[in-house]
Amino acid sequence: MPLDPIAVTVITGFLGAGKTTLLNRILKDPAIKNTAVIINEFGDVAVDHLLVEQSSDGVIELSDGCVCCSVRGELMDTIADLIDRAQAGRIAPLERIVIETTGLADPVPVLQSLMGHPAIVAALRLSGVVTVVDAVNGPSTLTQHDEAKRQVAVADRIILTKTDLPQADPETVRSLLLGLNPLAPATSVSGDGADTATLLDNGLYDPATKSADVARWLGDRTGDHDHHHDHGHDHHHHPERIRSFSLIHEAPIEIGALEIFLDLVRSTQGPKLLRMKGIVRLADDPECPLVLHAVQTLMHPPARLAEWPAGSTRETRLVFIADGMDETYVRRLFAAITNQLSVDTPDRAAVEGNPLAISGFSG
Repeated sequence: MPLDPIAVTVITGFLGAGKTTLLNRILKDPAIKNTAVIINEFGDVAVDHLLVEQSSDGVIELSDGCVCCSVRGELMDTIADLIDRAQAGRIAPLERIVIETTGLADPVPVLQSLMGHPAIVAALRLSGVVTVVDAVNGPSTLTQHDEAKRQVAVADRIILTKTDLPQADPETVRSLLLGLNPLAPATSVSGDGADTATLLDNGLYDPATKSADVARWLGDRTGDHDHHHDHGHDHHHHPERIRSFSLIHEAPIEIGALEIFLDLVRSTQGPKLLRMKGIVRLADDPECPLVLHAVQTLMHPPARLAEWPAGSTRETRLVFIADGMDETYVRRLFAAITNQLSVDTPDRAAVEGNPLAISGFSG
């Protein structure tokens, strides 16, 4: 996978969760350099102590050479402008872009925007979604607000704040987080000891090892296959419509069958698919796995790894984070395209008779 594109991290979290505190920590961390922080309004984040100058066109240069800007018009216009400035030498070269969403924002459209702009997506690599949840108001927020649930569901990492306050209820919060997203590690942040750079690096590429970390990216912290299969069936932890489940297959998969499976899932379940991440063992070259990442109906350009990352199991793993998706349909469809169904079923007939394919997928 290309490692040079600018890493993009999306920071989200409900009103009052502590995004401003986290952003200020990011801006003060000497390990964070050549970074652009995109916020909604300058007044939302107190960066005055770091200011060098504010230009007339909405970009603030910080004392360490990083920049801070507000969303001017559409988000992608702002990102395109930053990339243009960096390439033209008007600001320092960018290694990272941090995007802060509003407290009431659903982060899924932000991810869609990042994936849906063909010119810009080539210059970026998604380094993950970080969701901030406070341990005081978290239980009521996650119970009452769908936006907060979706912010947690799509997270690659969850930052727990205010855990040191006497009224905090971290155990209840962690239980709710486990139900909405058992794949994302929840990190408690108090004081100034957290490694901010590590908190932001949640993509497939691991800057520390300069390689792909598939297990971490897919949320496989146990290495236990049954742990994945149980995600879709543990109703104690999944009382809500939002849930995660995984599909695992050891044998290589034909590219045509995979195309049809993904096309049918996106066309029939797309609005319910918050995120899908996966690594696929393809029949044409089983030693060079294919990496997939989709948000609703949009798919990031698939990429082939040169080899399986060290320590990873050579098998297909697809992780779905969904809101009201028909999991049984998806599982039976996957079984059909991987020839795991021994009898002819409507799913198998649909697969064999569907003429659609993902345009440009094989390229």
